[in-house]
Amino acid sequence: MTDHWSTVDQQRTAVADLLDGLSDAEWAHPSLCPMWTVRDVAAHLTLQELGLRDLPALLRSVRGSLDRTTAHMARRRAAALPPERLVAAIRATVGSRRHNLGVTPMETLIDILVHTQDIAIPLGRHVDMPPEACAAAADRMLSMRWPPPPPSVRRMAGFRLVATDCSWTAGVGPEVRGPMGALLLVCAGRYAALDRVSGAGAVSLGADPAPAADTPPPAPPQHGTTPRGSR
Repeated sequence: MTDHWSTVDQQRTAVADLLDGLSDAEWAHPSLCPMWTVRDVAAHLTLQELGLRDLPALLRSVRGSLDRTTAHMARRRAAALPPERLVAAIRATVGSRRHNLGVTPMETLIDILVHTQDIAIPLGRHVDMPPEACAAAADRMLSMRWPPPPPSVRRMAGFRLVATDCSWTAGVGPEVRGPMGALLLVCAGRYAALDRVSGAGAVSLGADPAPAADTPPPAPPQHGTTPRGSR
């Protein structure tokens, strides 16, 4: 993960800079995460260093669903902190090498890459997605098996993903071709990125409705069973 922590820091700084200039209406704008506002996603990004001391409260609140717990924690943080404190909390994570209990640092990379776009795209803003970092994030998503993969990752089985801005491919089947960042977003269930990809597979993905189970997402999908990408 050493090579990718700098990307995490860059993305954290970029999203904090973006948030710093938002109006009240933009903070309340829907994000790419169904039923999450921009403010909810920003609050989620402040919850990236949960450890053993947080475990008792998490266990009490899970009630059978880590997804619901994650959503509840983000919304509670969003309601408790004004925008300027959310921005400050995100900036405070720059340089940190801690990650949430039970996941690897790669999930931290996935989280910041995808959630930054959850905020930027609906607001019509642009934040770069480094292709090599996105390729590493996609490799992680498509190869992990626990926790069980969410529908958006399982949906990629049977497609061949081909990046146009770096040397990366994954899977077998109808082709989905486009920038690596767009491929990562599609794997993560962010189908707004389908307009940036092409190929027979992209047509199929666009024609079929997204699985209802993809909503509401607690965080970027992280796991899957399709073949690991090769670079």
